[in-house]
Amino acid sequence: MLLNTYEPWKFAFSTETDFKNIKKDSFGIIGVPFDSTTSYHSGARLGPIVVREASFGFEKYNTIFDTDLNVVFYDFGDVNVIPGNCEATCNIVEDTIRELVDLNIKPIVIGGEHSASIGVVKVLSEIYDKLTVVHLDAHRDLAFDFVGEKYSHATVMRRIHEFGVDLVQIGIRSSSKDEEEFVKSTYNIKTFKNKDAHRHMDAIEYYLTNIDTPIYLSIDMDVVDPAIAPDVGNPTPGGLFTSEIEDLIRSLACKNVVGMDVVETASDRLGDTTAVNAAKIIYDFLSLID
Repeated sequence: MLLNTYEPWKFAFSTETDFKNIKKDSFGIIGVPFDSTTSYHSGARLGPIVVREASFGFEKYNTIFDTDLNVVFYDFGDVNVIPGNCEATCNIVEDTIRELVDLNIKPIVIGGEHSASIGVVKVLSEIYDKLTVVHLDAHRDLAFDFVGEKYSHATVMRRIHEFGVDLVQIGIRSSSKDEEEFVKSTYNIKTFKNKDAHRHMDAIEYYLTNIDTPIYLSIDMDVVDPAIAPDVGNPTPGGLFTSEIEDLIRSLACKNVVGMDVVETASDRLGDTTAVNAAKIIYDFLSLID
């Protein structure tokens, strides 16, 4: 086992972990069961459990993409978080990601609140000279601080932007005026709002396929319309639909994706629709990569 992790049940179709024979350049899942800065609907700390459980509802053959999920990937369990201490938890995530990188494993993180992405991207931004973070979310998450805290689900992309990465935000439909002014003041944040996804998906796909840097994909489940995925930290009407998420995943699967997260599934119920959709995003991505 990795330092600071423990093992609940694993994501469906994951390969049994043998640290002496880890396949290089494969993907490895970790869960981050933490939601201590949640400002509306709590429960994301249970996300890693319910998302993994939901993954067992899928067939190995992916009908949508006409592919078989034959890729080797691992599930290393959940990190030991520190409830109430977001910065310390991010540091633990960072240490765990460094261990994965030392094993030549690319991370897939299941949340848990969105703040977990900070530790992941910090490590990857140090490894790659240029890194693009493709961020699917209803919210910008670009606040400098949130109720006085710099480490929060509402500040995650501001901290990540400070690492010097390029940022592509898709599905945005809620933000503060300060966040909008910040975006206008920068040169490396590209925005596609929710109506762009509904009306001009071809333009978004074209943009994504022309990114020539390594990509980190960060998906807050509130990017999905709450009619489909209601159990999230901050549900917001007007979100993306399942087919639109599939199109985005297809566009990115052929790129150099060096890690991803799917966060903010906030449910304590097995079989929850939000968890099923979150599991499907991971399942679709793994079905499409070589």
